[in-house]
Amino acid sequence: MPSRFELANAIRVLAMDAVQAAKNGHPGAPMGLADVAEVLWRDFLKHNPADPQWANRDRFVLSNGHGSMLLYALLHLTGYDVSLQDLKDFRQLHAKTAGHPEFGECPGVETTTGPLGQGFATAVGMALAEQKLAAEFNQADTAIVDHRTWVIVGDGCLMEGISHEAGSLAGTLGLGKLICIYDDNGISIDGPVDGWFSEDVPARFEAYGWRVIRNVDGHDADEISQALQTATDSDGRPTLVCCRTTIGFGSPNKQGTAGVHGAALGDDEIAATREALGWSHPAWDIPAEYYEAWDQTGRGQDSQQKWLQEYERFAADEPAQAAEFERRMAGALPENWSEAIDAFALAEQQALSVTETRKASQRCIGAIAQGIPELFGGSADLTGSNNTRWDGATDAQHMSYGVREFAMTAISNGLQLHGGYRPFTGTFLIFMEYARNAVRLAALMKTPNIFVYTHDSVAVGEDGPTHQPVEQISNLRSTPNLFTWRPCDTVESAVAWKHAIASRTAPTALIFTRQKTEAQMRDAQTFDNIQRGGYTLIDCDGAPQGIIIATGSEVEVAVAAAQQLAAEGVAVRVVSMPCVELFSAQDSAYQQQVLPLAVRARVAVEAGHPDLWHKFVGLDGVVVGIDRYGLSAPGDQALEVCGITSAAVVTATKQVIGA
Repeated sequence: MPSRFELANAIRVLAMDAVQAAKNGHPGAPMGLADVAEVLWRDFLKHNPADPQWANRDRFVLSNGHGSMLLYALLHLTGYDVSLQDLKDFRQLHAKTAGHPEFGECPGVETTTGPLGQGFATAVGMALAEQKLAAEFNQADTAIVDHRTWVIVGDGCLMEGISHEAGSLAGTLGLGKLICIYDDNGISIDGPVDGWFSEDVPARFEAYGWRVIRNVDGHDADEISQALQTATDSDGRPTLVCCRTTIGFGSPNKQGTAGVHGAALGDDEIAATREALGWSHPAWDIPAEYYEAWDQTGRGQDSQQKWLQEYERFAADEPAQAAEFERRMAGALPENWSEAIDAFALAEQQALSVTETRKASQRCIGAIAQGIPELFGGSADLTGSNNTRWDGATDAQHMSYGVREFAMTAISNGLQLHGGYRPFTGTFLIFMEYARNAVRLAALMKTPNIFVYTHDSVAVGEDGPTHQPVEQISNLRSTPNLFTWRPCDTVESAVAWKHAIASRTAPTALIFTRQKTEAQMRDAQTFDNIQRGGYTLIDCDGAPQGIIIATGSEVEVAVAAAQQLAAEGVAVRVVSMPCVELFSAQDSAYQQQVLPLAVRARVAVEAGHPDLWHKFVGLDGVVVGIDRYGLSAPGDQALEVCGITSAAVVTATKQVIGA
C-alpha cells in the first residue's frame, strides 16, 4: 500500500495537471494542504461518497475556495461522482469542476466558496444548525444528530473582517463541533504576508473563546493526526488547528513563493516537481492501488449503516419526532402550513389597520411560526427595531447576532444549507450593504434564505443620510435570482412572507417601513392578484388616461394623487407593484392587463433610486424618485424635500397625459 506521503502526492499531481490543462488556476494551496487533507479525509471525516446528502455526515468547507482542485481531487479519489474526465475539464464550460466550488454543481460541495472568509462564516452556520438540531432531537440514549463541521481557511480568509465577526460569535455560542484548520503558509498573491498580516492569529482566536492547537507541522502526518484527534475530543469550544505548510509543496523552484499561488507551474516545473516528489507516473495516471487506498465508500457506508440502526431505534421510540426530523431535513413544508398566514391576511383586509409595515411583518412572522416550527430568526442588534422576534418566540427560535450584519447573513446561509431550519435575518436596509456579498451568494446558490430589511427610505428621518437608503433597493432588484418585496400594508406583507417561505430555489429580501402606512381596500380578485407581484389597486371607469405605479409607503401617495386627479376629471389607474421580479415573471397577457401597451402616459413613484422604473414607464413616462442622498430631518419633511409627495405625482401625471 502506498505511504501517506505518496497518497498525498496524488492530490498534488492532480492539482498540477488540472491547472496546467486549464492554463490557469491555483495549484499552490492544494499542493501545500495535501498532507493535511489526506489525514482528514481518510481518517477523520465522516462521510459517504455513495450518499453525499446523508443527514448525519460531517460537513466540509474549503473557505479558501481558489484552491478548489484540493476539494475536487479529494472527491474524485474518495469515490464521489467526480470522474477523472471531470478533473480534466477543470474550469471549462459546464464542467462540475468550476474555478471555485459551486454548490449544486458538484456532489460533495457543501457551499459555494471563493469570496474569502465567507466559507468560514457559512461553516459557523452549519455548526450552529448541528448544535440546535442536536438539542431539539437527540434523546438521552440516542444521538441522531452527531457530526462535525470542518473548515479550512487560509491567510486571506482571516484577513477579511467577516472572519472576526463569525469567529467571535462561534466562540460565544460554544460551537464545540466546529473545527477550523488554518493553512498557515504565509503567502498571498502579493507575496509574503508579513508586511500586511502580522497579528498573532492563535492568540486572536483564544481571545474569541476558541481552543487553539498551535504549530502543527502540516507535512507530518503523525502530527496532523494527533492534532485532529485532540480537536475531535470536544471541550465545548470550537477548535482552531494551526498547520504550518509550504505553499506549492514539492515544486523545486516555486514552492513557498507567490509564483505558485495563482498560476500554472508550466511543463518544465511540473516535470521537476514529479521528480522531486518521486512520482514516476505520467499526467492523469493514478495507479489502482492509490484509488484502493483512497476509496472511502466502504467506510462511509459502514458509518451510515451504523447511524441508520440507531435512527431506527429512535424512530421506533419517537415516531412523531422522527417524521418531523425527516421532513425538515428534506426541506419539505408541513401540510397546511399556510393556513394561519392566509387567515391573518384575510382578517387584516377586513380590519384595514394603519401600522408600520415592520410591525405588520412581526405579526406575519407570528402567523407563519404557527405552521412552521423550524422557523429560526435573528437580528443584528436591532431586534426591537426590525421586529424580528414575534410574540411567543422562544430563545431557541430567535437569536441576537450582535452587530455582525455580514457574518449574520453568511451564517444564515450555512443554517439553510445544513438543513433542518428556515432561517431569516434582520437589519436596517442601509446595512444590507455590509452583508451584500453574502446576499449575492445566497442568490447564486439558489438557497431560499430570507432577509428582512426595515427603515427603508429617507422617511427614516432624523438619523440622516448615513441611515437613509436610496440606492439599496435598486441594488437588490438588480441581483439575479432574488425576489425583492416592498409591501405597502399588512396584507401585502403577509403575501410577501408567504411567498418567501414557499420559495424553494431563490432567496427573498423583504423590505419594510419605519413609518405608518395606510391600509388599502381591495376586492377578492384584487386581493388574489397581490401574489402576482403587481396588480391594479385602484381603477377608473373606462380606459385610464394615465397609470401611476408605486410600491411600499408610496402607494398611499399614489392613491392620494389619483383621488385628486379624479376630482379634477382626470382618469388614472393605480398599480401597486410590491415585487418587480414576480410581476416580470407573469405571462404577457397579465402584464398587459395591468399595464396596457396603449396607455403610454405612466408615472412611477418610489422613495428610492429611479433607474429601474424607466423599464415600466418608458420614454414617455416620468419617475418620481430620489437620485440624491437624504438629509437629517423628520421623515415627512425629508420626503417632501426629496420630492416624494402626492403633489409631485399629480404634476408628473398631468405632464405625461398632457393635461
